[in-house]
Amino acid sequence: AVGSALMKTNARDQSLAPVIIGEMRRIGRAYPHPMGSYGGGFAAWLQSPTPEPYNSWGNGSAMRVSPVIWAYDSLEEVLRAAKVSSEVTHNHPDGIKGAQAIASAGFLARTGYAKSEIKNYISSQFGYDLDRTLDEIRPVYGFEVSCPGSVPEAIIAFLESGDFESAIRGAISIGGDSDTIAAMTGALAEAAYGVPYIIRREAFSRLPLILKGIVEEFESKYQGHA
Repeated sequence: AVGSALMKTNARDQSLAPVIIGEMRRIGRAYPHPMGSYGGGFAAWLQSPTPEPYNSWGNGSAMRVSPVIWAYDSLEEVLRAAKVSSEVTHNHPDGIKGAQAIASAGFLARTGYAKSEIKNYISSQFGYDLDRTLDEIRPVYGFEVSCPGSVPEAIIAFLESGDFESAIRGAISIGGDSDTIAAMTGALAEAAYGVPYIIRREAFSRLPLILKGIVEEFESKYQGHA
């Protein structure tokens, strides 16, 4: 939905928010029962006649921000668009910060920055503790849906990875809200490594036809894929 909105607006910030709202409601209502289900706040927002942000600090804002990584040519634009994409629902400062952290880390990875540089930027800009390891996190980690409690862990899984698959495996290995954590880690890993053909093919085969069309159009427009 975020990717579709970026294409419909040519990624112009000033018209982005209402289009993101429209696309999320259009696609969310078309698929009302996804695996794992929507969060309660977002499910109510989808059906509300007057959709307003609900001050969420949940990790949904960071989970859905990945298209922003590819649609802009500067870090400043990425940070602005990540904020816009978050605050249509997740307008709590922690929800916005989580989306901006994933988007900016992904943009830095896409544009060739080293992991050490990405780590230092995210730590200093957002105050996240990235000095832990996955081995330290696993024994004590539980189910956590807040941005402060899951975005740093997702970034650490990327920082420890050597390729796309190891990033996803590391993200899942800590447990908790695994699908969302892996989505955030995967956004960074795609930006750094690309997605191996065999993994992309398998994942793509599971998408409904409408969503396949959005993915293909977005890849063609912003990622240079045929």
